[in-house]
Order: sequence, then C-alpha cells, then structure tokens
Amino acid sequence: MREDVQALDIKDVTANWVNAAVLQRQIDDRIKALADLSHTPLFFGRLDYLHAPGADLAEGAEGERFYIGRRHVHDADGDPMVIDWRAPVSQPFYRASKKDPMDIGLRRRFGYTGGELTAYEDEHLTDPTESARTSKLLQAEIERPRVGPMRDIVATIQPEQDEIVRSGLSGSVCVQGGPGTGKTAVGLHRVAYLLYAHRDRLARTGTLVIGPNRSFLHYIEQVLPALGELEVKQATVDDLVSKDVEVRGADPAESAVVKGDARMAEVLRRAVWSHVTVPTEPIVVVRGSRRWRIPAYELAEIVEQLRDRDIRYGAAREALPQRIAHTVLVRMEQAGEAPDDRVQDAVARNSAVKAAVKEIWPPVDPAKLVLRLLNEPEFLAAHADGILTDDEQKAILAPKPARSVKSAKWSAADAVLIDEANDLVARTHSLGHVVLDEAQDLSPMQYRAVGRRCTTGSATVLGDLAQGTTPWATASWAEALRHLGKEEAVVEELTAGFRVPREVIAYASKLLPSISPGLTAVESVRETPGSLDVRESADLDADVVAACVASLAHEGSIGLIAADARIPVLATALEEAGLAYLAPGEETTAESRLTLVPASLAKGLEYDYVVLDEPAAVVDGEPDERTGLRRLYVALTRAVSGLTVLHAAPLPAQLAQ
Repeated sequence: MREDVQALDIKDVTANWVNAAVLQRQIDDRIKALADLSHTPLFFGRLDYLHAPGADLAEGAEGERFYIGRRHVHDADGDPMVIDWRAPVSQPFYRASKKDPMDIGLRRRFGYTGGELTAYEDEHLTDPTESARTSKLLQAEIERPRVGPMRDIVATIQPEQDEIVRSGLSGSVCVQGGPGTGKTAVGLHRVAYLLYAHRDRLARTGTLVIGPNRSFLHYIEQVLPALGELEVKQATVDDLVSKDVEVRGADPAESAVVKGDARMAEVLRRAVWSHVTVPTEPIVVVRGSRRWRIPAYELAEIVEQLRDRDIRYGAAREALPQRIAHTVLVRMEQAGEAPDDRVQDAVARNSAVKAAVKEIWPPVDPAKLVLRLLNEPEFLAAHADGILTDDEQKAILAPKPARSVKSAKWSAADAVLIDEANDLVARTHSLGHVVLDEAQDLSPMQYRAVGRRCTTGSATVLGDLAQGTTPWATASWAEALRHLGKEEAVVEELTAGFRVPREVIAYASKLLPSISPGLTAVESVRETPGSLDVRESADLDADVVAACVASLAHEGSIGLIAADARIPVLATALEEAGLAYLAPGEETTAESRLTLVPASLAKGLEYDYVVLDEPAAVVDGEPDERTGLRRLYVALTRAVSGLTVLHAAPLPAQLAQ
C-alpha cells in the first residue's frame, strides 16, 4: 500500500504548482500514515461471525471471518485483509461476551514478541461447554514492560472503555478514572475513532489534545501517529493562552486562586465595556455641498442597540461606523437622493465618523487592559466592586507596578486573564473536538479558556478528582463542566484498574478518605504478590540508590520519584554511584531506563518499577496537607509492576494505619 502511494506520478494531473504542492503534501502524509511500526503487528485479533454482518440471518446464511488490526490493510486487488479496529464490524472484538456473543462464534487474540507471532488464544463464545475466562494474552499485553513513550491499547480495550471510545461526536463526555483505569488512553483512542467516523468534518474544524505539561505531551505524542492519525495538535493550557505575552513570573497561591476564580470574567467584562461612552455631541458628515447631521441622542440609541446585541466588543466597534453611515443614508433618501452601498462605505470611512467612533468606542488592547487592572488599584476597584473583596483585590495587585506590557513579569494566571479579555474583544476560534486530560487541576478561568476552543464542538474531559494537586483544583465535575460550558456532558466513571497492581492501589487508596471523600476506590484486576515494599531507612540516599540498582535488574522502565526539593540531592547520589538518569519527558531506551522525577511532574506518567523517596517530604512540599496527600497519591500510583517506598521520617498517619 505504501509503495503504491510512493509510485504515484502527479506531473500530468495538476493544473498549477499550487495544486501540485497541496497534492504532494497529501501524498507525503499518506506515506507517513502507512509507515511500519517496529515490533508492532498489523493485526492482533480475528472474529468469526456466525452470519455475514448485515446479511439475512435466515438458516443457511454463511458466516464471515475478519482480521482486526490497527489499520485497514488491503491486497493488490483492493480486497480487505485487515479491518480497522474502529470499523463497526470490529466492535464485537471488544464487546462480545458469553452472555452477549453478538453473533460471534470465535474470537481469537494473537500474541506477538518483537513483531513475531508467538501465540494465539481462542474463545468460542457460543459454545455452552466452554466457560468464560480471563485472557492470558490480554493480561500479558497489559503487563508488558514499558520502555519508550506511551503506546496504543487497541489490542486491550475493555468493554466499558470501548463504550466511551465509540460515543458520538455531537456529545461531550467526562471520564472520572482513578490511577491505572486507562482514561488517558481512552481519550486518545476516542479522538482516533472520531477522526475515523467523522473525518471530513473534523478535517475542517480541527482537533486538539490538551495535557498538563510538555513532559506529559511528549510521553503520549506517539499514540495517535501509531494509529495513522497525524493531524491532531497537542498543547498545554499555557501554550494556548500565552501567545500575546511571555510568561516569566509566578503567583503566590493566594493570588493565583483569585485570578483563577470565575468571578474575574465579570471583572474583565466590566473593564472592557467601560471604554464605551455615551455620545454628547452630534456628528456632521459633509458630502459634496450637503451637510448631514446626526444628533447625540440618535447616536446614543445606536450605541445602546449595539450593546444590547450581546456581540463581541470588537465586532460591535466595527459595526458602529456602518450603523452611523446607514442613518446618514436614510437622511439622503428622505431628501430625494438615491445612494447605494458604495456611498454607505464612503460615509463609514468619513473622517468625522471615524473620529466619533474613536471617541465613543475606542479600541481595547487586552494585555494593556489586564495590566491596568493588576497595577492600578482605583481601576480595579471600579470594576471589581461587589465582586471581589478588598483583600482579594489586594491579593492580585502587582507588588511593583510594571511600566509596559513587555516589561511586565506575566504569570500563567495573568495569561489566562488576557485570553479572556481577548475573547471579549474578538471571538476565539472554535475547534471540532478537544480532549482535556488531567482536567481536575484547572482553575475555573482555565476551564473557560479551554471551553472557548470548543464552543461549537464537543469535548472529552479526563481526570481524577483525587489527583487534584493545585490550590484551585475542582471540587466536582459538575462545577468543572459548568465553567467549561459543557453542562450537558455525560459523566462516566472507570473503576476497573488495569495498570497498577492490586497491592499498590490498595495501599494508595488509604489516602482517599482524606483527599476525596466519597470517591470510589479503584479495583485492580491484577494481583501481583511482592509488588509493594515499604521500608524505613537509616541511610536514605544510599538505600534509594540501592533500590534503583535492584529495580534495574528487572525488565522495563524505572522511575525514581521524590519531592521537588530532594531532586538535586538524589541527582548527586545517582551520579556518584555511576547511574545515568533521564529527566521526565526524555524517552527511555533499552540502555537508559532510569528517570528521576520531581513529584510535581509525575502526574500522567507511568513506569514498570517505581522507587518513591520520603513520602513525608512529598506532602510537606505542598502549601497544605490535602494538596500534599494528593500529590503523594499520584506518586504512589505510577508503578505498573512494583513499588518500593523508602522513608527516614515517619510516614503520613493515613499510610501508617
């Protein structure tokens, strides 16, 4: 298939160089999409239907066999050999069961090692003598050592995950999932499914995956290309909102919480629209020998009508000269003239009209507006009156006023405010579908920023309330979805854990009553004796290094997770021991498998074996105990095969129980 595309000759089929360039790019993208993946087979399953799909189920109708894979594959004659996992005919591979065989007589799973077929496993779903059982190949695939970036899960998607993956484009979905439930993979595979089912529409409107940080995005960036989807953009919230200013500063927690509060949207709205003034002087437009006068009260009516239309400030400003010009044209027609559209455009460009518009409806620079709010107490007080308390206003005022937009040390929260102001002036472009991962950590204003990117599209929101580690972390998904503008979204909960061993998740779940009361604990399907080792240490640094060495004796990736303040000390200890290590986001290889991970960057990442340094330090590194315990919960649940916890200080009381 790839060679066929490479052999295409477009010299005689394009009208000009522009068409040739566009077509060549499409061909290049097609070649990339058809690239072979090392150690990854084209198919992983087989379905034997009792009857041909869509055929009459009358007695005697013949069945049909399909091979299921990551991509559609056809032979030289164009006949399908492998069916795309997203096709409707592939759905029973994920959902069929002994209770509901979905007309499947046999489901076969293939096992591979390094791309070589090494095993297969059959389920006869309609055979009453064969009992339901857990697939060993499925379990082996889930537990396969992790080296390199995150990989797809098309061979292991579970029924409850498949239901979310195949949900329609028109509706938004929120997935609450504890550690190891596969929520990130579900979100990415839903994008792949939607691109398959609605390719033309999403090609026009675009798709976007939003992650918590660059390390996380680097970790997941190969999943969609492996499924043949090359056009999905990835970004952090900071990437989206910091296009107008450079983020160089950081806010204290108290200030960031207020700046991230949804009430700031009303403060900004008031500030933007405060620039509109009621006209007090008439406009006199000179056209040839005639003078046309629009009195102040009539101008005030035009301004009021535009304000009542609930359109963006900038759009209303652009409409104002045309409204004034239309009023002049009505005067002309009443005087017996016959002006046309060209006359109206000329009047709208008249110097008197332009001067009046500048006076009545001046342009607003969003960054300068936010700078005024954060630097001028009187300006902030005027627009925050009745919204923010005096203490809250003091919390967000800059300690040292900046002279200009360029010299200001903008924070990430400031950039979100500027993005909100931008949208008040000019509407933000909306995409067809947005995936928002680790959503529990966003502030209300950040939710609004993401929501603006999918006002006319849908969203997949992924997160775990128990892993909220910011002072402004959301209290409930209902609240988050309201700020996002997707109150109608269906909330799904994944409670079956496939990644974290049962012993490890049970240990971490001791924290749940303190960090997220009422949240359902994850029930892991994997029981791995010996996967948890909690030890007190007299020489912590040396014991941590020894634990890393012991973990490296196993196959797969190793993560050494510690409080941010402990990272330099541990880095020195590893270097002195001759152990090379990577930073989060750097790709693990067979030769370099140890990553040193600050606890603040551990979210969303996973390693085969984790060594956790000093839990108490992880908790103490946060501004309050609940946030610290949530950070610890994240760190405890990054392991796929084994977790070693080493501590010199007493463990948090919740874990000591």
